[in-house]
Amino acid sequence: MLQIVNTPTSPINLPDMQRARGIAHVSFKLSGGRSRLDDLYQAGSSKVRLPRVYDPRPIAVLINTAGGITGGDSVTYEGRTGAGSEATITTQAAERAYRRSQGTGLIDTSLIAETGSTLEWLPQETIIFDHSALARRLRVDLLGDARFLGLETTVLGRTAMGETVEQATFRDSWRIHRDGRLIFADDIRLSGNTREILSGAATGQGAIAFATLVDCCPNAEDHLPRARQLLDASLQPGVKAGASAWNGVLSARFVAPSGRALRETLMSFLESYRDRDLPRVWRC
Repeated sequence: MLQIVNTPTSPINLPDMQRARGIAHVSFKLSGGRSRLDDLYQAGSSKVRLPRVYDPRPIAVLINTAGGITGGDSVTYEGRTGAGSEATITTQAAERAYRRSQGTGLIDTSLIAETGSTLEWLPQETIIFDHSALARRLRVDLLGDARFLGLETTVLGRTAMGETVEQATFRDSWRIHRDGRLIFADDIRLSGNTREILSGAATGQGAIAFATLVDCCPNAEDHLPRARQLLDASLQPGVKAGASAWNGVLSARFVAPSGRALRETLMSFLESYRDRDLPRVWRC
């Protein structure tokens, strides 16, 4: 006689799902009157490419070969400009935060600019997909009179394909220090119904794309009138932006009804404000 008895058993321990891990470190130094590569390290899904440019400011292009980030994935970026050097760090394409089954994806960036150097952090936008979860952290340490120009852009869904994001979790954290003293801190958190959250008059006024830009330099306040003038000249239809400056920090915030309108606004503003072209990957 066959007897089947249903008895409590210990839960089955399923193997962990494969997750992407990436680390990329790149630093520059002043040598022979020019800014040159000093050190480079890459591991896992993160790669670094150094395109040949005719600008005295070298460009490092970060690549996530995993094609995106989902729950449990992590990407770590580290960048440094040595004393008197300058460099621009960007990404090959837009980053993508995909739907997750569990866990939260992480983009963790640490940057150091030494005395007399200029470091630009200009990644392309991060696209947030429905039911994704992403934490993005940026820490910057400035020494002496170093200058830092940083941008982070976020787009909810691929608007050109008619996508909408109803539920997502997104955290964005900025911490910038000069000589060990905190000079800028900013946090954004979206959790739940993103469309409802951004519909408020004090949040996004219905926007689905937003960006934060910061220029840290000793005379940041002197750049504010020009920055506001360039903002007015760069705004695409539907895009809203504002800028302010205090204690050596110029900050601008952008909100837009689409990723394309925001991107075109940022490209126009950045090229005018920086007096130089953006890295060519921005136009690919």
